[in-house]
Amino acid sequence: MSTAHNSANIEDVAKVVLMPGDPLRAKLIAENFLKDAVLFNDVRGMLGYTGTYKGKRVSVMGSGMGMASMGIYSYELFKFYDVDAIIRVGSTGSYSERLPMKSVALVKGSYSESTYALAQSGDKDTMQYPDEDLNKLIESVSQEVSIPVVKTNTHSSDVFYYEGDLEQPEKMVEEQDALCVEMESFALFHNAKVLNKKAACLLTVSDSLCTNEHLSADERQTSFNEMITLALESAIRL
Repeated sequence: MSTAHNSANIEDVAKVVLMPGDPLRAKLIAENFLKDAVLFNDVRGMLGYTGTYKGKRVSVMGSGMGMASMGIYSYELFKFYDVDAIIRVGSTGSYSERLPMKSVALVKGSYSESTYALAQSGDKDTMQYPDEDLNKLIESVSQEVSIPVVKTNTHSSDVFYYEGDLEQPEKMVEEQDALCVEMESFALFHNAKVLNKKAACLLTVSDSLCTNEHLSADERQTSFNEMITLALESAIRL
């Protein structure tokens, strides 16, 4: 069964999906990490592929930027394609030197000022959470494969460009223990909660808002490969 945003049939999509924001990164993951990857969706350019990793079937699909886009694609995968778990793999900006460049964050809670959860289900909570068991699995696998993670809350923002100092990184660190910022995990975690599914979020620090450092294109590739490897190694253990 296809949807307005996904041309796949239910059997085309694996039970576990890796979800980067950028659909071209989904293509890169499929081409470089999966064996015999097959394109299952290109509607609106939101590429999705299914292949195998170490013999286990895994899918990867872009979410697009922001909670509205993540909200659509993750909901459809959970609800209409019977996906059991989604692991978001994305980039993040660090709010604190406690989360240095190139480090991989495992999100333990997603704080947002967004009204996504309220509008979607009447949920007034400003903090949404990943699946606890899935996070424990990822943490265990990170030790097995020697890819360390920093467990932290994230600020999941609706806004990329702020006027003045409205973002207030220091306030996010102090009040929410959010050491980084991204734009999708809040919606993903909420959808998983209301649909009784599993979700997790891994983030690679590509930019620092406290030191003004930025990864080069080559550094991004190398650092993201570690995160993707960790996500895939976790996916095949589900």
